[in-house]
Amino acid sequence: MHSAASSNPRVLPVRRLALLATTIAGLAVGGLAVAPSLSPYTPALAQNLSQEAQHLAQPTGFADIVEKVKPAVISVRVKMRTDSQASSDDDLPFPKGSPMERFFRRFGMPDGAPDAPRGRHFGTAQGSGFLVSADGYAVTNNHVVEKATTVEVSTDDGKTHTARVVGTDPRTDLALIKIDGGNFPYVKLADTAPRVGDWVLAVGNPFGLGGTVTAGIVSARGRDIGAGPYDDFLQIDAPVNRGNSGGPTFNTEGSVIGVNTAIYSPSGGSVGIAFAIPAETVKNVVAQLKEKGAVTRGWIGVQIQPVTPEIADSLGLKKASGALVAEPQKDSPAVKAGIEAGDVIATVDGKAVTDARDLARTIGGMAPGTTIKLGVIRSGAEKAFNLTLGELPNKREARADNARGSRKNRSDEPRLGLSLAPAGGSEPGVVVADVDPSGPAADFGFKAGDVILEVAGKAVATPDELRTELGRARSEGKRSVLVRVKSEEGTRYVAIPLGRA
Repeated sequence: MHSAASSNPRVLPVRRLALLATTIAGLAVGGLAVAPSLSPYTPALAQNLSQEAQHLAQPTGFADIVEKVKPAVISVRVKMRTDSQASSDDDLPFPKGSPMERFFRRFGMPDGAPDAPRGRHFGTAQGSGFLVSADGYAVTNNHVVEKATTVEVSTDDGKTHTARVVGTDPRTDLALIKIDGGNFPYVKLADTAPRVGDWVLAVGNPFGLGGTVTAGIVSARGRDIGAGPYDDFLQIDAPVNRGNSGGPTFNTEGSVIGVNTAIYSPSGGSVGIAFAIPAETVKNVVAQLKEKGAVTRGWIGVQIQPVTPEIADSLGLKKASGALVAEPQKDSPAVKAGIEAGDVIATVDGKAVTDARDLARTIGGMAPGTTIKLGVIRSGAEKAFNLTLGELPNKREARADNARGSRKNRSDEPRLGLSLAPAGGSEPGVVVADVDPSGPAADFGFKAGDVILEVAGKAVATPDELRTELGRARSEGKRSVLVRVKSEEGTRYVAIPLGRA
């Protein structure tokens, strides 16, 4: 006697599909469900299974998240006094004409006002922001509001409010503003950092359109775009444009993981690469701005630079990590603690320092007056120094003097491609009078006016002393030599391979 399944070839596949659908449904809620007793095949069952299969095949979408968070996102419009030469790129933090200026564009910058009265010029800037409390505190970018004479905010319900700037932090490009009133919808900053590959949503006011939502993923973390010493950006590929500046990037739980601040843009528009300030940084800055209207940071008072593989080899280090002290600043906490040029800061309170940027962020995140323990490598030996942090000055310290030497009595060093001369007077070092653009020294960034202070840790005052130290390092079998150089940009170390010297 044959079973129904064998007499009706359609039944068995449908029963299997029903079992599969039940299993998938069980997995979807976190466990494997036991299949119930199966009903006979009917057209209605087939239709239900077809609809269920289509539902399972459709992407989830972001509509529920957008509905939840969009009311807390605001459009920011500011009016500012500007000069007749103002342009949309005036506030870029990069040197004029540099590659950074060409490729990295701030968005939400001033638009010109050609019809302003002669002698009185005004501009407007549009950006984005988001409410972080029911009583009207909101976050945006510093570069959106820093020159504002008035700030106007539009909320998602179409209402317009006047806002005041509570405080700004140019170093992280964050600002806190306040809208009068209460019972505003708001969003929270994420407690955990996103992973590379996580879905993200950017909501903001691109080109003044307002309430625009784009989606993408976190494509990288810890990006340094040359904007400042505390660069630690999230890189996202959600399309953002001018006007998105200061707007939030959300995770799929509706928490803010970052504040959009810059885009990589050879054309000026979105090419799918944007940068956001991480929520962890935002939390710290916003808390201080709300409490004090300003941000204070710890300061040890040293010029530092990364430890490259060449520098590590020159210093005899096992790996290229830590922060190399190019020069301690006068009367700084570092000088008082005994830190010297050439030291490599390897740890802070026992935690390893990966590079110079990591040290700057670590110290900047501490309060002035905090006592810390620095682990330092000096001449191959490990040392420890206790240091009490000072307060980072509001203005950057003056750059090193550009000591340009005379071309008189200069001595040529053709193997380096440098023309050298003693600094003269009481000034230490050897002045670079000229640089051969096709020579090895040009490849390492030497410029006329630079002053070579040390070679392999030995002070040099004449070109002959410099040659002597280079020869000594070569005879000792060193593959590269560490040269300490003072320039317009400050004091730094350069590792020159001796094979090219």
